Amino acid sequence: MSRLSRRVAFVSVRNFSSTTFLRKAVIDIGGIKEEIIERSDMPLDKVKTVLKDEVQAVLGYGPQGRGQSLNLRDNGINVIVGVRKGKSMDAALADGWVEGKDLYSIEEAASKGTIVQYLLSDAAQIAAWPTIKPHITKGKALYFSHGFGVVYKDQTNIIPPTDVDVILCAPKGSGLTVRNHFVEGRGINGSFAIHQDATGKAMDRVLATGMGIGCGHLFQTTFEKEVSSDLTGERCVLMGMLQGAFLAQYEVLREAGHSPSEAYNETIEEALCSLYPLVAEKGMDWMYANCSTTAQRGALDWAPKFYKAIKPVVADCYKSVITGEEARRSIDLNSQSDYRVKLEAELAEIAGQEMWLAGKALRPLRPENASKA
Repeated sequence: MSRLSRRVAFVSVRNFSSTTFLRKAVIDIGGIKEEIIERSDMPLDKVKTVLKDEVQAVLGYGPQGRGQSLNLRDNGINVIVGVRKGKSMDAALADGWVEGKDLYSIEEAASKGTIVQYLLSDAAQIAAWPTIKPHITKGKALYFSHGFGVVYKDQTNIIPPTDVDVILCAPKGSGLTVRNHFVEGRGINGSFAIHQDATGKAMDRVLATGMGIGCGHLFQTTFEKEVSSDLTGERCVLMGMLQGAFLAQYEVLREAGHSPSEAYNETIEEALCSLYPLVAEKGMDWMYANCSTTAQRGALDWAPKFYKAIKPVVADCYKSVITGEEARRSIDLNSQSDYRVKLEAELAEIAGQEMWLAGKALRPLRPENASKA
């Protein structure tokens, strides 16, 4: 058997007492088999059938709340939004939600929903839980897009009632990407998990909702694994490591006398606009194959050195995640009254780095942007 193969099988998802029969793609990666739910397995007509008696109540109108609720609405799913007065309310009204019709307070939306999507920020979920919990009544589904609140219950005190479904669908991207990909007619991959199946409908509910919000395919995980992988990724290759690596190379080039535009183009522009898209298209080997032999040789020689240096840092980060230290730090800092002010100062520091000032000046000169000027 080849290291990577793919087949399609018709299987029943009875492990969660579901009566839905799905046509699942089974991938085999080096002998490790995984079942993937594709959009063709749960098309929109089936999504609507599963959700026909449900009311999706999306609590929160941050990036995920906005993206998922708008996609559900555009897909013809019965959805309402719960927000607080202020910026969230203003943003929802601007997107066409109507107060008293499909736009309510967070508590009222929670009371009306049968699938309650708890998409407030982690800190806001902790603060709001005492007022939300009474509305999570028997037979409802409590839906998350991140397992943080449930997994770290000792710190968050978010403990769902035992007579409700507790499900998760985590799109592998920001809420803005969830929305933009949907508008473009694409989709975004996501994971799903079932923490508690009280009704026997948890699998149907989570798969239908996952496809309803615009996922292209879904793979199964657990709340615990979603949290540990997500928090590690954010701190490492997705965001933290990326910023650190970009800045390190940019500064080395600048200190060696290269101009800001040259350092930026060689560090970031070429990565994001030329090479990384090749990796996304067909993999790292494809990117290597489409570069010069000199670039190939250098990358092959230096990759093991970076691996040796970086893996211990990633392992240290993962340990901090699974021990709960990262959760404690996030909760402690996010709950401070001046956290927002401090956060804005930290973000402003990044925005003020010469590297990103160079990017701000150079991005409009990209051919696709210059033609719009």
